[in-house]
Amino acid sequence: MTEGEWTARVSFSDEPAAPGATPAGELVGPPLGTERAPIVRPVDLEEQIDADAAKVVRRLARSGFEAYLVGGCVRDLLLGKTPKDFDVATSARPDDVRRIFRNSRIIGRRFRLVHVLFGGNKVIETATFRRAPREGARPGDDLLIRNDNVFGEAYEDAERRDFTINGLFYDVERRCLLDWVGGLRDVEARAVRTIGDPTTRFLEDPVRMLRAIKFSARCDCGISPEVYDAVVACRGALAMAAKPRLFEEMLRLMRGGAAHRSMWLAWELGILDVLLPELSSHLSDCEDTVFWRLMTELDRHTAEVSAPVDDVTYWTTLLLEPMLEACAGEEDRMAAAADFLEPIIDRLNVPRRIADAVARIVSVLPRLERGQAGRFGRTPLGPLAQEVQRLSAASRGRAPSEPVVAGGPAAPVEPAAAPKKRRRRRPRSAAASPHDDG
Repeated sequence: MTEGEWTARVSFSDEPAAPGATPAGELVGPPLGTERAPIVRPVDLEEQIDADAAKVVRRLARSGFEAYLVGGCVRDLLLGKTPKDFDVATSARPDDVRRIFRNSRIIGRRFRLVHVLFGGNKVIETATFRRAPREGARPGDDLLIRNDNVFGEAYEDAERRDFTINGLFYDVERRCLLDWVGGLRDVEARAVRTIGDPTTRFLEDPVRMLRAIKFSARCDCGISPEVYDAVVACRGALAMAAKPRLFEEMLRLMRGGAAHRSMWLAWELGILDVLLPELSSHLSDCEDTVFWRLMTELDRHTAEVSAPVDDVTYWTTLLLEPMLEACAGEEDRMAAAADFLEPIIDRLNVPRRIADAVARIVSVLPRLERGQAGRFGRTPLGPLAQEVQRLSAASRGRAPSEPVVAGGPAAPVEPAAAPKKRRRRRPRSAAASPHDDG
């Protein structure tokens, strides 16, 4: 469904639906069991919804529980995108869900979820409504959320989420959207806005700053000015976040065909200064246009291949240019690459499996560019190295077989738009990189 198709059927209002009144063409009144009335708008998404996800919601509802499709799947459907998965939120406790669905299992220790299993390895994740920790639940001025294992109501579950565009619920039975947080307006405006004060939300969970970049890049949304300013002010708090989460969110910035725009926003907002200062310094010092062309090639490659791109390819491509610079002129390129990666491994908890593969590929890249893969080409890393070499050659305007001097100047190609100076001031619109091809 395109943006025009759904906005034509959804009217926007600042007022919540009034219980007891039924204007023509609208559904009104809060669903049973809630304390606050959401804005309720009829939108028929039936044809786009996964049949198994709809089955889970309907069975829960017919068992006497509230149940809705929530989060990213609702956002993506409204934006005309295909959701990668469908999540369900319900008033049913995990044991209730497990009792209703024999084809399910309870997972998690910090907060229990239920995976309802279907054929083809399909999983419909089903979570009980939660609420954010109450004020005073955290010591002193510490805002970092360490425990959110508290069940709540539907409106509380919406309000605890990070961004308004992720706080929309879809009622499959009534075919309507429930909006407690202003998400409908921001989906229409394509704006990334936090639920509540952005500084507070980022200090509660610093990884939300990376998620703001991801949603802006993938969904073609602008970052609201207050969110932009809060990211710049709070970026140092990323040092408090769990390292495995930082590693995974950095990967997510590169997946999904939006690596160019994601990395430009991360650089512009100063996120790379905190998480990957090696790359940030390289971009600032070298005014590197090859890197931005490489990100464009990576996005093109991600869109074209049928199988998922390997994480090793993503990380090698991201760090390739500063690593080539660090290895230039070194006799032991493997040692130079390993030395370059060591602080990144510590800072982002990069698995050794990935770090060692990245170092190995970068160290043998000159041989690959000369067509001298040798026995390395028959190892499991060989195809990944060839993949990186093809992306690197394309970013320099060369055929994959043409030699490239590592760390040397790129061949003349059509100039790619890339920032010539590090801009420290916030522009009026932070929606996208001006260097993105769209």
